[in-house]
Amino acid sequence: MSKNCSFLSGSRIRASGVHLGLSAIVAGCAALLVFQIWYPYPYQKISGGQELFVLLVSVDVIMGPLITLAVFDKRKPLRELRRDLAIVVLLQLFALGYGLWTMSMARPVHLVFEIDRFRVVHAIDVPPELLDQTRPGIVALPYRGPTVLGLRPFKDDLEKMHATLAALQGLQLSYRPEFWQSYDASRNDVLRIAKPIEQLKARFPDSVRQIEAATAGKAEAARTILYVPLSGRKDFWTVLIDGRNGDILGYLPLDSF
Repeated sequence: MSKNCSFLSGSRIRASGVHLGLSAIVAGCAALLVFQIWYPYPYQKISGGQELFVLLVSVDVIMGPLITLAVFDKRKPLRELRRDLAIVVLLQLFALGYGLWTMSMARPVHLVFEIDRFRVVHAIDVPPELLDQTRPGIVALPYRGPTVLGLRPFKDDLEKMHATLAALQGLQLSYRPEFWQSYDASRNDVLRIAKPIEQLKARFPDSVRQIEAATAGKAEAARTILYVPLSGRKDFWTVLIDGRNGDILGYLPLDSF
């Protein structure tokens, strides 16, 4: 009984509590990076960023304070105690760094309009050997959040055939930098295939309130709001489009394919 009391002494608990507080602050800073830059809404849901981050933080934030609770002992020589705590912190920082590196490799880099849909492209989706084919003016793998792009027309039927065969094998058109172009160059294509928002309401009568909430505050565009399906890593969503100019107005977690 005395050993248990000694193990859970006030100094151990205080040290573990301080470590937990500092870990929470670091996790908060990491959350700003992840959810404000790498995985802004709706990518934190479409690309699984939320689940990845929760797993990362749960392991990292809990691991460090628990190890501190186990190793902290005021009876140790100060040099030995500092060494033990430094090892704990280094292990925790390594785990956090590795987790953030993993999230950066899986981060969304572009939202690409692809023929009849938008597709989310992640850094890991783009073959490294194709990166040098990225057209001037486009950042291939941006770290400041995903950008909106379109796809240029095929040069000829042969290129179209080869691209189609590659897509059937998993290399989607949107994953190929040589086809990327600015979104402005694709606005007319978007408007041509987009459908009226009223059709979306008719397809999802149980989600009418959700649809109207997503379009609230967009009075100027209300009569011309259109929608286009969105293909993500895990789910299918819907992109709301301003029918006047092709601007993206918002997103809905509805499979409109």
